[in-house]
Amino acid sequence: MSDILAQDANALVQGQLDAALGRLEDRLKADVLAYSGRIAYGTDDIIRNAIECRKMQKHSKSSLAFFLGTEGGYLQVAQRIATALRHHYRRVHFYVPDAAMSAGTVLVMSGDSINMDYYSVLGPIDPQLPKPDGTGYRPAVGYLKKFRDLMEKATKGELTTAEMAYLCAKFDPAELYDYEHAIKHSVFLLEQWLAKYKFRNWKVTKTKKLKVTPAMRSKRAAEIAEKLNDADEWHSHGHGISMEVLRRKLKLEIEDFGKDAELSRLIRNYWSLMIDFMRKLGTRGVIHVKGQHKQIVW
Repeated sequence: MSDILAQDANALVQGQLDAALGRLEDRLKADVLAYSGRIAYGTDDIIRNAIECRKMQKHSKSSLAFFLGTEGGYLQVAQRIATALRHHYRRVHFYVPDAAMSAGTVLVMSGDSINMDYYSVLGPIDPQLPKPDGTGYRPAVGYLKKFRDLMEKATKGELTTAEMAYLCAKFDPAELYDYEHAIKHSVFLLEQWLAKYKFRNWKVTKTKKLKVTPAMRSKRAAEIAEKLNDADEWHSHGHGISMEVLRRKLKLEIEDFGKDAELSRLIRNYWSLMIDFMRKLGTRGVIHVKGQHKQIVW
């Protein structure tokens, strides 16, 4: 009997989630996809399948509103997700109700617009790569910075015996090579996506009213990418960067959905219910589009 009641309760919550998602689709005049979880291998397949499911239904739109919450993951997966989104939708708008970190930040930068409120955060785009022993992940930028700091001390003859031992034991040339390329890849993706999508309607500069050229878009995108990859600026991989800081330090245009009281209410109610349901089910990931609610266990 308890199992039946639990199933009935789950079905009721899923019905509420579908209704809340439908209200968001009506309000935003776009298909809505919500994802909370790591950007791990397999996430791209799950999101692609969900998009294809939505596109097969009646009244699918040409625009997608992607609600994203993630601690990050793999750049290659984020790239494949962006490819799938652009294959099916002419416009993609990202909404960040809480946090989209690391590879999630890179993915958000592929959107035509970025929508946050005062509580939302993005993160540095420092790529995370698995440790050789399989015990977790290592931030590439922090790893390289520590190596370069030690090498600079060695060049000056200031390296202690303990630091020399640490340098020999902890830093692997092959890993350094992989990390350097991972960082270059993250910068490349941001430069490409920002210039192509976020800045495509940037026609005239604000102050001097100059005509914006493709070279200007690329340069501006490169500046943002380099800034988000600056370990000295953000101090840690887990540093949350608010909408206000993104606007002030990066001069990045962010849409504030908090200014629209009704939209903010719809987003908060939907996202809170989805996250609470995910926790109740004991899963670390969930994806939701109209007609499909899928739990993900990593």
